Amino acid sequence: MLIFAASDKGGTGRSVTSANLAYHRSLAGDDVCYLDFDFGSPTATAVFDVPDARQAAEDRGLHSYLIGEVGEPVRVDVWSDTEHRVLRNRPPGSGRLVLMPGDLSGGEFATDDDNLRRCVDLLLRLNSEFDLIIVDLSAGRSYAVDMVLEATSLPEMRGVDARWLIFHRWTRQHVAAAAGLVFGKRGIVAGGVARGHDEDALRGAIRFVRAAVPDPKSQLWSQVSATQSAWMRECDRDLKQLASSQGIGYSQVLGAVPLEPVLQWREQLITDEDVLDSQIANMETWQALSDLAGRLTDDKYWEQA
Repeated sequence: MLIFAASDKGGTGRSVTSANLAYHRSLAGDDVCYLDFDFGSPTATAVFDVPDARQAAEDRGLHSYLIGEVGEPVRVDVWSDTEHRVLRNRPPGSGRLVLMPGDLSGGEFATDDDNLRRCVDLLLRLNSEFDLIIVDLSAGRSYAVDMVLEATSLPEMRGVDARWLIFHRWTRQHVAAAAGLVFGKRGIVAGGVARGHDEDALRGAIRFVRAAVPDPKSQLWSQVSATQSAWMRECDRDLKQLASSQGIGYSQVLGAVPLEPVLQWREQLITDEDVLDSQIANMETWQALSDLAGRLTDDKYWEQA
């Protein structure tokens, strides 16, 4: 199955949340491949803590592959190549966790027949090799988004399950921007339909992920004044109403990730050691990521509302 991760803006938590989802699915035993299609600003090597891969991908990353400069993009075995102390101890029963990084000096490029064919060939091959492929796309209605919309509309791709996650922070600007990215005049749905996608099927394959969502009732905010607490609750209610009016209300949300200091400050994979041993991360965040990872392939969360 293909999971396309998109967002209208940078800083939504798209990449770091997607990487954590890949990690959780691999822990559960799935073979997972993570593609960094954020051509303008590839960051996955930092999140997976594989710094040597940054240099290795300089001329052999996904950008170089798609524009035809190399025959195969570099692959990184995260379990063996990461410098993260906990990740180096691969848990028994875990699946493969492979990163295909983007080129450091890549950049956006328009889709033509040749790089579209390379994209399709890559996705088809990976789909036969891995249980789950997560494709981290450049922010906005980018060339990367256009490429995968074009690729998944082709006849040979129509038998491949593909789903979309749209990430946004829990603010008025981000809620409106996420809705516009999907449902706007030049949004993902309109772009997909123009390329031959069935509109209802495409809409049914899109869900939203709310990132960095503060919970006014959590311990993180337990010391705020009564006035601040009341204001936060009012803001939360207003945002829920706005999301519903924009067509991205509760029924269209696959999950929410709490505001988490570790993710805000380090943008890293959260391990069970971070939660249970050092206790630098919150159990609520670990559970939210675990739930979200499971829902990626659970059909009941993708039924039309």
